[in-house]
Amino acid sequence: MVSTAQHLTDLATALASRGHEVTVIASDRGYDDPATRFPPREQWNGITIIRIPSLSLGKSSKWRRALNFGSFLLTCSLELLKLRRFDVAVALTSPPLISFLAALFVKLKGGSFCFWVMDLNPDEAIAAGWLKENSLTSRLLQRMLKFSFHHATRTIVLDRFMKERVVNKGVDSSRIAIISPWSHDDQVSYSKAGREAFRSKHELSDKFVVMYSGNHSPCHPLDTLLEAALALRTNEEFVFCFAGGGSEQLKVRAFTEQHGLNNIRCLPYQPLSNLSASLSAADLHVVVMGEQFVGIVHPCKVYNIMTIGAPALYVGPERSHVTDIAAQQQHEFFVTRHGDVETVVNSILKAKAKPKQVSNSGLALSFSKQTLLPQFVGLIEAFQKEPEEVRCESENAVPSPGR
Repeated sequence: MVSTAQHLTDLATALASRGHEVTVIASDRGYDDPATRFPPREQWNGITIIRIPSLSLGKSSKWRRALNFGSFLLTCSLELLKLRRFDVAVALTSPPLISFLAALFVKLKGGSFCFWVMDLNPDEAIAAGWLKENSLTSRLLQRMLKFSFHHATRTIVLDRFMKERVVNKGVDSSRIAIISPWSHDDQVSYSKAGREAFRSKHELSDKFVVMYSGNHSPCHPLDTLLEAALALRTNEEFVFCFAGGGSEQLKVRAFTEQHGLNNIRCLPYQPLSNLSASLSAADLHVVVMGEQFVGIVHPCKVYNIMTIGAPALYVGPERSHVTDIAAQQQHEFFVTRHGDVETVVNSILKAKAKPKQVSNSGLALSFSKQTLLPQFVGLIEAFQKEPEEVRCESENAVPSPGR
C-alpha cells in the first residue's frame, strides 16, 4: 500500500526471480486499516512471507504509536531467534529502528547487513517535536541507530542530503551508497482513460484538480496548501484532492469542516493497480517537504509524478532533493515556500493558464525502476565478495541522482 512496502516488494521479487531464496518478515495487519488481517505464512512469487502479530492501538497519540512499535519489535525479535543464518539481511526503517534488530541478528548468526535508510529516526521524532533531543530516550535511540550503522556492511540512503546527515553521525562515506526510491514506471504511466474514469467517479470532471497523493505526515505539513484552498474557495473551477492516509489527513478533514469548504476531496490510499488513473487525474501535483526534515525523510512521490508527466508544485525549503530536480526541469515545477500562500495561489493560477500537455522528461528515466532496481540487486549480490571489492564496485555502479 505504501511506498516503502512497494519498493521492498520490488527488491524481493527481483532477487527471487534471479534464483535467490528470499524470506520477508512483516506485520499481519493492514497499514491503513489495522482491522485487515493477513495469513501468518504465505508463499508468494517465490518469496516466503512470515507475518507476525502486534498491537493495533491506532495513531491518535504518541504512546499508542510507541506501544504498537514496541509490540512489533518484540514479536519480531522472537521470530528472528527462530530463523537460521542468511547471507544478507536487509532492514528498512519502518517501524523506527527495526534496523537495530537486523544488526543484532547478523551479529548473532552471521552474514552481511544492508541498512536501507528510508528515513532517519530518532532524528525525525526530534524534528517533529515528539522527542527532546537530549532526553534519555533520545540518547538511547541514537545509540541504537549508531549500532545499526556500525554493523552495516552497506548503508543505502536516498539523496545527498541524507548521506550528509549519516556521514555527520560518524559513518564512513565509502560504506554509503545513494539509490533513490525508483518510480513504478512498469506499472504507472499516464492514462487518459483512467484519468477520465477517476475524475468522473469522484466528481472531478470539468475541474482543475490540485492533488496531494501519499502519506499525510507531520513531516510534510499541508497548512499552506490548505490556506490556498481556502483562498480559492469561491472559484468553482478548482478542486483540491488529498489522496492517501496518515495522521494529518484528520487535520485536512477538520480544516474542511471548520471552514465549510466544498473544494476539498479526501480519498483513501490508492492501490498500485489504480495509481495510473489517480495520478493521471490531477492537473497539478503537490510535493511538500517540512523545513526541518531535509535529509531525514525523502519525497519519493516526485518520481511517479515525473513518470506521469504532470506539472508539480513544490512547497518546502529552498535546499532539498526536490529543488535539485526542479532546477533541471524548471518548466514543469513551481517552487514555493511554506507560509507563502499568495505565491502558492498564483502558481496554481499560472498552472491552469498554461496549455494542457503531458511531457515525460528524460530525467524521469534516471529515477526509473529499470534504471535503479538493477543497481540495488547488483549491490546485494556483491555482498558475496570481499568488502573492499564491494566498496569499489558500489561507488562506481551507483550514481548520485540529482547532482
